[in-house]
Amino acid sequence: MITLTPLWLRNLLPAKTSVNQAERVRSCVGAMLGILLTGALSVTVLGSASVATWLIAPMGASAVLLFAVPASPMAQPWSIIGGNVIAAVIGVTCAKFIAAPMVAAAIAIALAMAAMFALRCLHPPSGAIALTAVLGGAQIRASGYGFVISPVALNSVLLLTMALLYNNLLGRRYPHSQRLDGQHPHQTVDLVPINRLGFTSDDLLAVLHDYNQVIDVSIDDLEALFHRTEMHAFRRRFGETQCRDIMSKDIVAVEYATELAEAWSLMEKHSVQVLPVIDRAKRVIGIVSRSDFLRHADPRRYEGLGERLRAFLHRTRHSHSDKHEAVGQIMSTLVRTAPESCPLVELVPLMVDIGLHHVPIVNGNRQLVGMVTQTDLVAALYETSLTELNRA
Repeated sequence: MITLTPLWLRNLLPAKTSVNQAERVRSCVGAMLGILLTGALSVTVLGSASVATWLIAPMGASAVLLFAVPASPMAQPWSIIGGNVIAAVIGVTCAKFIAAPMVAAAIAIALAMAAMFALRCLHPPSGAIALTAVLGGAQIRASGYGFVISPVALNSVLLLTMALLYNNLLGRRYPHSQRLDGQHPHQTVDLVPINRLGFTSDDLLAVLHDYNQVIDVSIDDLEALFHRTEMHAFRRRFGETQCRDIMSKDIVAVEYATELAEAWSLMEKHSVQVLPVIDRAKRVIGIVSRSDFLRHADPRRYEGLGERLRAFLHRTRHSHSDKHEAVGQIMSTLVRTAPESCPLVELVPLMVDIGLHHVPIVNGNRQLVGMVTQTDLVAALYETSLTELNRA
């Protein structure tokens, strides 16, 4: 028998989370370890037999934020430490000076929220800490402001330490600090090209201001999600053109030990600006450009640059007096590659924002199979745009 959820109930249910099953398991394991180790270390430090004095209930809510949604602005270090400590101070103060518990609890919550908003450390579990300070019982009230240090500050620091270790071991960016807008590759004040059309950061901030509600996601993450959505929509509209469809396949490459004069000669002969550097298995290990040659020839002095460049190129592997003899000594090892099955649209941020002019393309064994240049990218996007217009 199939039971259908009533429409009114479905409208009340939240949307399904986008987190995959493996990530859910990691979050649950992290919360379990975080609470277990926080409690164990608190017992070691405090040496108390009473649960209420070494691990307070709001830490469970903090664990959910720190391990399940570590990217949330409400799960950042200042949020948990600042929010919990401030709420504890306010809660203890209200408990001391307001006789009626319900009134003290209500005022403590309101003041704690106002302080967290003002100090930019909003942390929902801190509201429970303010309530705990007021309604937590005789033992907590008897500890007075000592409750702020132990267990609140102690629990918060220990749980945060566990979150820092666990999240970073899993490769999560934590603390999830706000990333600054990417600098223009030419060090000018212009926006990077991909941001000159469409929405900007200022547009997003204006909309959020008009929305007038707290959004539990950082601005940079929200902006990144929108840009990825635009890219996904572009890919859906213009098809799945892959790097293998447009890449140059007859690639001139060099090896680590290729002499500088030979590499320069290949650049001149084939009129190319860069040469990928490969090992014997044809895996990309670096890239060398004309600018690498000029940089090592000391271009700061223009006089005699030609002579210095020629002398630099004629250094041989057998000369032990000079440092740079082969391609391996001047190449850049920070080379960006892309798989041949990579959708072409994913190269746009690399070439437009970062400023790469050439992206080596590799197969499943990381072997060099082609090269995509900015010219290839522009031509392909132009062609797909024409195809889409003709369909319309």
